[in-house]
Amino acid sequence: MHAQGRHSPDRRVVGVRTVWRTVGDGEFFCPGCGGDRNYHRRTGRRRLVVFGVPLLPRGPVGPIVECTACRCRYAMDVLDHPTTTRFSAMLRDAVHTVALAVLAAGGTEARTVRRAAVGAVRAAGFADCSEEQLVTLIEALAADTGRLPGRYASPPGTGPGGFDPCGTALAIELHEALEPLAPHLAPAGRESILLQGARIALADGPYRPAEREVLATVGRALMLRPEDTERLLAAARTPS
Repeated sequence: MHAQGRHSPDRRVVGVRTVWRTVGDGEFFCPGCGGDRNYHRRTGRRRLVVFGVPLLPRGPVGPIVECTACRCRYAMDVLDHPTTTRFSAMLRDAVHTVALAVLAAGGTEARTVRRAAVGAVRAAGFADCSEEQLVTLIEALAADTGRLPGRYASPPGTGPGGFDPCGTALAIELHEALEPLAPHLAPAGRESILLQGARIALADGPYRPAEREVLATVGRALMLRPEDTERLLAAARTPS
């Protein structure tokens, strides 16, 4: 029995082995662990192995992302998903930008509007936000024509103080804050951001044309269909 066992064929004499090499690292959201983890970015080469000795090359492998915690390996596009920390920051900045845009369109004179904006921004993560900070920031942005349109004589449909809510610069601000976030939000999450902006606009009465234009831009940046945006703006007018 023992002699027969010693001379039985080894099925693993010939095989293919991948030799991995780490070429980078960082932090990512690991789908396997369900949280933020460190990763190694690795490339490899397949080699034909005979009796454990690597011989003939069989071509490159990867690159891949390997979690340092669970050792699971993923395609490189896993890095497109933001980490939990980055996602929280993106969401916080998105709500902040929407609040500023709505205030710029509708004006900051009404205290109810300022309070609604501060409440939304604080709930998003800026716990120290104050009415004075938002007003000061809007005034600073209004003076920076590279980011928000400047003041001019107010024609019909523009907000108080001469803000041009439909200006290209303001639309760019909203798209830059919202478009990278939208693919990572469930539909309810995207709708929630629009509704927060709508409630700020409604805090001092019905929508002004300028506020509706800004909220329509928010809906587009969040990849909402126009009919869904209109439905949500109407729903926000209905007391809960």
